[in-house]
Amino acid sequence: MRTANHTEVREFTFQGFSNFQEHQLTLFMGFLALYILTLAGNTIIVTVIHFDHHLHTPMYFFLSVLSTSETFYSLVIIPRMLSSLAGLSQSISLEGCGTQLFFFLGFAITNCLLLAVMGYDRYVAICNPLRYSVIMNWRVCVVLASSVCATGFSLSLVQAVAIFRLPFCKARIEHFFCDVRPVLDLACATPIINDVLTLIISLLAITGPAAFLCISYVLIVSTILKIASAQGRKKAFATCASHLTVVIVHYGCASIAYFKPKSENTKDQDQLISVTYTVITPLLNPVVYSLRNKEVQDALRRMAGRKSLS
Repeated sequence: MRTANHTEVREFTFQGFSNFQEHQLTLFMGFLALYILTLAGNTIIVTVIHFDHHLHTPMYFFLSVLSTSETFYSLVIIPRMLSSLAGLSQSISLEGCGTQLFFFLGFAITNCLLLAVMGYDRYVAICNPLRYSVIMNWRVCVVLASSVCATGFSLSLVQAVAIFRLPFCKARIEHFFCDVRPVLDLACATPIINDVLTLIISLLAITGPAAFLCISYVLIVSTILKIASAQGRKKAFATCASHLTVVIVHYGCASIAYFKPKSENTKDQDQLISVTYTVITPLLNPVVYSLRNKEVQDALRRMAGRKSLS
C-alpha cells in the first residue's frame, strides 16, 4: 500500500458546516442547547434509577447503562463540533482522529447491541413472565451488559486499526467528525478488505440486532394479543412502547447512514443524517423514557417530593 511518490498526511481538517456559513451562530446555539439537554436528561435518568429502589429491575438497569453510553457517545462528537462552530481549531491529528473514530464506533455499536438486549428483556418479561426473575437475574444482566460493551469496542478496534493502517493522501474531511466513510475517502487507495470489513461490522452491529428485535417483537405482540383483558393488553404494550420508539429511530438512522449506496451520498444529506444520530438520538432516550414511561415519571415525582420535604 505504501508508495514513495506521495506525502503521507499526519493531520486532517474538518469541513464542518462551512456550507452553512451564515447560520454558524444559530447552529452553535441550537446544538449547545440540545447537548445540555442530552447531558441533563441522561444524568437524571441514571440518577433516578440509581436512587429509586422501585426501578431496580433488569429493564431499568439496561436503561441506565444505555443512558451512560449515550452520554459518552455524545461527548466524543459534540464538544469538538461546537468548538469548530465557534471558530476554534478545525484541525485534528491523525492519532486524534483515530481515537475519535474508535470511541464513536465503540459507543455506537454498544448502543445498538444494548437495545437488542433490552428487547430480549421485554420478550422474557411478556412471553415468559413466570421464569423472568430466574432467567434475567442480576448475574445474567451484568454479563450481558459487559459482553455488549466488550463486543462493541472489539469491533470498533478492528475497524479503526484497519482504517488507520492505510496511507492518506488528502487532508480535508468532508464532515464534522471522523466517521468511517469520510475518513476512508481520504486514503490513497481503499483495499476491498476495508469495504468488506465495514459491511460485516454494519451487519453485526445493525442488521443482526435489528432482525433479532423484529423476531422478538413479533413474538411479544402475538403474546399480548392473547391476553384476555383490554387493560392487561394496554399495560403490556405500555412496557414496550418507549423501547420500541427508541429502537425505530436509532436503527432507522443507522441503517440510512451505513447502508445507503455511495452513489447516493451528498455532503449536505450526510451531515443532516449524522446530526440526527449524533445530536438528536442521544437526547431521544431520556425524552421518550420520561414522557412515555409512567414508572420513571412516578420515580421523578417521588424524588422531587423528598427534596421538597428536606
